[in-house]
Amino acid sequence: MTSTEKTLPPSSPESDDRSRLSSSMPDEKVNLSVAEPAGVFYRSMSHVSGPDVLESSAPQEPPQSSGPYTEAGEEVYDRVSSRRKHVIVSVLSFCAFLAPLSSTSILAAVPEVAKTYHTTGSIVNVSNAAYMALMGVSPVVWGPMSQVFGRRPMTLLTTVLFFLLSIATALAPNLASFFIFRALSAFEGTAFILLGASCIGDIYRPTERATALGWFMSGTLIGPALGPCIGGILVTYTSWRSIFWLQTALAGTGSLGVFFLVPETIHHKKIDDLEGCSRKEKAKAILHMTSPIRVMRLFRYWNQVLVALASSALVWNMYSLLTPIPYVLNPRFHLESPMLSGLFYLAPGSGYLLGTFMGGRWADRTVKEWIKKRNGVRVPEDRLRSAIPFMAFLVPSCILVYGWAIDKAVGGIPVPVIMLFLQGVGQLFCFPALNTYCLDVMPGRGAEVTAANYFVRYMAGCVGTAIVLPAIEGIGVGWFETISASLVLLSTLGVLATIRWGKDWRERIDAKKKKSVEDDAGEATEVDDRQGEEKAADGEKPRETV
Repeated sequence: MTSTEKTLPPSSPESDDRSRLSSSMPDEKVNLSVAEPAGVFYRSMSHVSGPDVLESSAPQEPPQSSGPYTEAGEEVYDRVSSRRKHVIVSVLSFCAFLAPLSSTSILAAVPEVAKTYHTTGSIVNVSNAAYMALMGVSPVVWGPMSQVFGRRPMTLLTTVLFFLLSIATALAPNLASFFIFRALSAFEGTAFILLGASCIGDIYRPTERATALGWFMSGTLIGPALGPCIGGILVTYTSWRSIFWLQTALAGTGSLGVFFLVPETIHHKKIDDLEGCSRKEKAKAILHMTSPIRVMRLFRYWNQVLVALASSALVWNMYSLLTPIPYVLNPRFHLESPMLSGLFYLAPGSGYLLGTFMGGRWADRTVKEWIKKRNGVRVPEDRLRSAIPFMAFLVPSCILVYGWAIDKAVGGIPVPVIMLFLQGVGQLFCFPALNTYCLDVMPGRGAEVTAANYFVRYMAGCVGTAIVLPAIEGIGVGWFETISASLVLLSTLGVLATIRWGKDWRERIDAKKKKSVEDDAGEATEVDDRQGEEKAADGEKPRETV
């Protein structure tokens, strides 16, 4: 059946309306007033077929059509062939692999870096926290810029800068320069993750996105898991600087891949709305459209807040598990070589890889089932249902068993390895649903919604990386992992609340925004009328307004 939700083609009414209104109304209000049909805000209406404890009971009319599920304007996703889409996803997944890889590849070489710069391992670990902090800040800058200037130029720019900063980090002569270049490389590298997800949202239908994002997310999650293993091998046989020379080579490969294989995917660049404006007006509009404040304002929506917290709990869990492995498992199993401790990271990495084949498909399958239940209407929150079993049961259970098995020295090597593997699988069943929801819930602002989500999740990763070792030393592995499991469970309640009330929260905020836009338009009309009357009284011909 045909959904009432509309996806805008390249030459859409949204583009035309924005062009007419961009000079007379702030950008954000233009989006709110013309981006969706009246009464439909960011999603299709829902018809509930049967009672559901997680869905509002307000009755709604189903669409009167038949046939396979489609949405108006879906022809925009046919601009790129399936083969070209696979190439784009492969290149973007490779690029997204780089920044997370760099975030953990240095863990196995911390003692060697500390020795080179005559400092301590704790001080070097601060660079990891700074790296994560810049990973959080990066999306709120690059997300809005990609909406204005396009995906391709921003992706190409950040890959080249990441390449140059990797060289600078490998050659860093002192600790201060090592910190600066490493943090800046995080700022550039994290853009790959955001821009890649946005590109996938541009070229895949909503019912196909999670599968593509599952493959894409494999790069972002396998990177942190393989980083320490690769770093351990390199530092065992060469210097720690080899880690960053390898990163340089990979970044150069990614730059070439983007240049030759990734086209522009965005449906509409906001910069195109400013044609005919003066240079001063254009500069002012661009500053407004690229302001990080636009991203932060999205947290007025409770559904955005709760989904971001759920993503943060999972990222906290990931980095709080991966960061202390050399400090927790090495003494537990009497391991001395960085390479041997690095092998433990293969367990979660293998879990992420296995989850890649199934997690995204599971999320898309869940959406399609609920489309049938709703008589052909797609509701973004239905996708979140696919993550609930894994966030509520599998991931917390694995965290608890892992923590207390290490704390009480039971189970030997197999128990932590199996738990790390299973929680890796579970996370790849959660992230595709959460990430795709960000793209689905506010069409036309997917990059900004995703940027807000990544900002929160990587700040959580930053905090987790910074406090995990002191916390484990203070309360032990078992209790720390109990806290991590509790955070995941609490965030699951937030996702359940979003499934149940997310639609109502959005409609309430959207109604306020619509009323504000109408009020502002009314005030502008009154001002123009008064000015016209004053000029008429003075004998002047009033200026016509369009």
